[in-house]
This record gives sequence, structure tokens and C-alpha cells, in this order.
Amino acid sequence: MSTRGINFLDQWIASNVSGLASSDVISVAEAIQRLFAEAKAIGISSTEIEEETGSVYETVFDAIVHHDDRFPE
Repeated sequence: MSTRGINFLDQWIASNVSGLASSDVISVAEAIQRLFAEAKAIGISSTEIEEETGSVYETVFDAIVHHDDRFPE
């Protein structure tokens, strides 16, 4: 398990979920590519992130589905 990877994912979702709330499937996939690129830029591999979450797509999609703009992050 990578604490660093899961912390990055949690922070990335918190910072980006508002912009993804009305996204389609392709936009979500592109956002995940961006997530992995940003993680790589700071030395975190996709494997570190996926070790804890399994499917990053499902994790991001779940965050979008359960996101509520009425409440601050």
C-alpha cells in the first residue's frame, strides 16, 4: 500500500471533482490521464495509486456521482 499514492489521489479528487461533476465518460478518462501525468511529475507512479484503489476510474467516477456542490470540500 502506498500512503503517498492514496493521499495524492484524495487531494487530486478534492481539487478537481467540481470541474468533473457533469463530465461524460471520455472526459473522466482524460481527467484520469491528467491525474497520472500530475502524479508522475512529482514522482508518484500509477502503480502507487492503484495499489490501494484498484480501479482509479471507479474511484473518480464514484467521487463524481457522490459529489455535492452545496457543501464545501
